[in-house]
Amino acid sequence: MIFRPRYTIDTIYHLDTDVLHQMGIKAVFSDLDNTLLAWNEFETAKKMDQLNRRLAAAGVTLVVISNNNALRVGKVLNPYHIEFVAKARKPLPFAITKKREEMGLTKKQVMMVGDQLITDIQAGNLAGVESVLVKPLIETDKWNTRINRFLEKIIFFFLAISHRVSFKETLKNG
Repeated sequence: MIFRPRYTIDTIYHLDTDVLHQMGIKAVFSDLDNTLLAWNEFETAKKMDQLNRRLAAAGVTLVVISNNNALRVGKVLNPYHIEFVAKARKPLPFAITKKREEMGLTKKQVMMVGDQLITDIQAGNLAGVESVLVKPLIETDKWNTRINRFLEKIIFFFLAISHRVSFKETLKNG
């Protein structure tokens, strides 16, 4: 199913670099708001920086794939030297595919992590990369995301009929 994540984990900050290495992952593509950062708080940037450093030390590149504009995303990520693609137009897979190809990586070497089924997981699945759903960092959303959250409740209902979605502390099949 297009909305079904391959994996679930409670937070991107619990990604284990040893597991990523075993999976052959060379790049973690991540959503920004409510995945790496609370959409309305910038204090979590230090935690994001630590994750980026930990991944880089393990030979894994962190790339943010965001629907936000370059000014907003760059303001947050440039001080930490984190690569990004802005105006990605998720759920369309083109930004993920283009960045993956620019990096010379195969689909199996890339993981897309995000907090929304309708944008992040669908885009990752359409791009053919590993998809990882995380819990949103905070419960509130920007106004435009609230619409997606409503639709996600319906999708979660149908996913739960055949396969219960639960969040784990480590990567496990969704």
